[in-house]
Amino acid sequence: MLRTINFMGVRNVAFAVTMLLTVLALFSWFHKGLNFGLDFTGGTLIELTYERPADLTQVREELVKSGFHDAVVQSFGATTDLLVRMPGDDPLLGNRVSEALQKAGGDNPATVKRVEFVGPQVGEELRDQGGLGMLLALGGIMIYLAFRFQWKFAVGAIISLIHDVVVTMGILSFFQITFDLTVLAAVLAIIGYSLNDTIVVFDRVRENFRVLRKASLIENINISTTQTLLRTVATSVSTLLAIAALLFFGGDNLYGFSLALLVGVLAGTYSSIYIANVVLIWLNLNSEDLIPPVKTEGVDDRP
Repeated sequence: MLRTINFMGVRNVAFAVTMLLTVLALFSWFHKGLNFGLDFTGGTLIELTYERPADLTQVREELVKSGFHDAVVQSFGATTDLLVRMPGDDPLLGNRVSEALQKAGGDNPATVKRVEFVGPQVGEELRDQGGLGMLLALGGIMIYLAFRFQWKFAVGAIISLIHDVVVTMGILSFFQITFDLTVLAAVLAIIGYSLNDTIVVFDRVRENFRVLRKASLIENINISTTQTLLRTVATSVSTLLAIAALLFFGGDNLYGFSLALLVGVLAGTYSSIYIANVVLIWLNLNSEDLIPPVKTEGVDDRP
C-alpha cells in the first residue's frame, strides 16, 4: 500500500512560492508586455516557390543579410514552398524579398506566388477574440464544476487555471517569445490539461468524503492526492516527453507553442495539488457541502 504523503504539510511554503511566481509573472507581463506576432500586429505575408527544396535556415540567413531582420520563414505544404511573414505594408515588399533571395539563391531562384497584407485592425480583432474565448472558457468551466461538484470546487479550479495562464504568459513575456495564434492555442490547451488534472483529484476527494468519514479535510486531501499521484506523474511525464520532442525537433515555428505547453503542464501539475486543494481548505469544504438538501414536505394544517 502506498504511504500517504503529507502534501498539505508544506502548503504555506507552497503558497509563498505561488505568490512569488505570480507577482513576478504579472510584473513581467505588464512591464515588458507580450511580443505579439504578425497574426495580431499586422504585416505582410509572402508565399514563395523554389525549383528545388529550400533550406529554411539558409533562407533566414539570406533575409537577415539583406536587411529583413524580423522575417519569419516556415514551410508551406511542399518542401519547395515557403511562407515569409514580416512587419510592413509596402506593396513592393514581396518583389524586394524575391530579388534579395534570387541574388543569394544562385541556381535555385525563388518566385513570388502571392503577397497578402494583414492590417493591424484585423490583428486587433484576433487578439480581442482570443481573449474573449479564454474568458468564456473559464466561465464555462466554472459553471460546469459548480453543477458537477460544488461551487467551492469551481472556485478552486478557476484560481488554479488563472495561476497557470498568468505564469505561462509571464514567462513568454520575460523571454519575449513571439505570441501568435499557435501560442494562443497552446494557452487554451493548457486550460484543458490543467482542468483535467484538477478534476481527477477533486473527484477522489469527493469520493473519500463518503469512505473516510472520520478523516479531516487535510487528511482527505493528502490521501486523495497520494492515491492519484501515480496517474498524475504518468500523464505529466508522457505529455512532457511529447512536448520536449516538439521543442527540440519542431523548429522555430513550433518553439513558442512547445515552450508555452511545457510551462503550462508543469504549472498545471503543481497547481492541481498546491492551489486547487489549498483553496478547498480556505473555503472549509466539508461533507455537508456535498450532501443535497433534504426536501421537506409541507404540512397541511387546514381544518
